Amino acid sequence: MADPQPWRTPRPAPNRAEIRSKTSTPRVLVWLWAWWPTIVWAGVIFLLSTDTFSAQHTASILESILRWIWPGVTPHQFAAIHYFVRKSAHFSEYFVFFLLLYRAVRGRRRGWRWTWGIAALLCAAGYSALDEIHQAFVASRTASAYDSLLDTTGAFAAMGVLWLWFRWRGTPRGVEVATGETPAA
Repeated sequence: MADPQPWRTPRPAPNRAEIRSKTSTPRVLVWLWAWWPTIVWAGVIFLLSTDTFSAQHTASILESILRWIWPGVTPHQFAAIHYFVRKSAHFSEYFVFFLLLYRAVRGRRRGWRWTWGIAALLCAAGYSALDEIHQAFVASRTASAYDSLLDTTGAFAAMGVLWLWFRWRGTPRGVEVATGETPAA
């Protein structure tokens, strides 16, 4: 049987890839994709600032682990190790926080820009100050400007390492490349 309407040739329905290439991702989803790890890590930092992770509570856990590894540890040695572990946690948690902040600030763009690094550093330093203010209101914690400085130093060290990494990779500095491809020189 012949087609009753030969002039009508319906276009096939578009496939998913074709639709996706012609529509942009909603801005909220792009923002969430960039910022959710940073927000989760900020929550972890907040949790670590509570009474549960005060020096009194972490001492008992660390002491049992350390006595299992090194049974002859003296109380003076344990106090020094406990202090070092706690201060290393400050440094490392803000090292990671800076990396996540940098990822969030730059969004879908690639490469290194000083403005992104400084913005992430200032956010980390501000959050560090707010974290110490939070600790002032927790009975078993003490707020310390030195801890905030140590946190900011961890973020600053992360900025230096990230800058060196981008420089070593040969990523063009100051060039925003949305597609991830290096522009022709």
